[in-house]
Amino acid sequence: MAKVLDTVFYDGGCALCHRSVRFLVARDRDGSRFRFAPIGGARFRAELSDEERAGLPDAIAVRTADGQLLVRSAAAIRLAARLGGVQRVLARVLARVLARVPAALRDRLYDAIARSRYRVFGRVAQECPVIAPELRPRFDLRP
Repeated sequence: MAKVLDTVFYDGGCALCHRSVRFLVARDRDGSRFRFAPIGGARFRAELSDEERAGLPDAIAVRTADGQLLVRSAAAIRLAARLGGVQRVLARVLARVLARVPAALRDRLYDAIARSRYRVFGRVAQECPVIAPELRPRFDLRP
């Protein structure tokens, strides 16, 4: 089966984002769903135009395999819908339910969490979560 990779761009200084990336890596055991790169890194600058980068929130964004750029709650729904592992069924049901909630309401909640993420979850000193050497090819950490 061919890999259909979404690229997850995450805030390299956010502890919540790091936990989210570790969660996704653990549920994408074969590496067939996601690649990861910090917001502001080389891959981020190469894949997104100036216009796309200018309007992005600084938490998590997803470039889908078909080229669509998803932000805020749409990005979170996409990630939940593509989860593997034991939580896959629950996450996909949750993603479908959330997709029915108006985007403006979902994004308000997303923005509230994003505004408080450093205060609640803290910051990290490194852009890449500590990962096993065999998983490092799934991360593009060039500055």
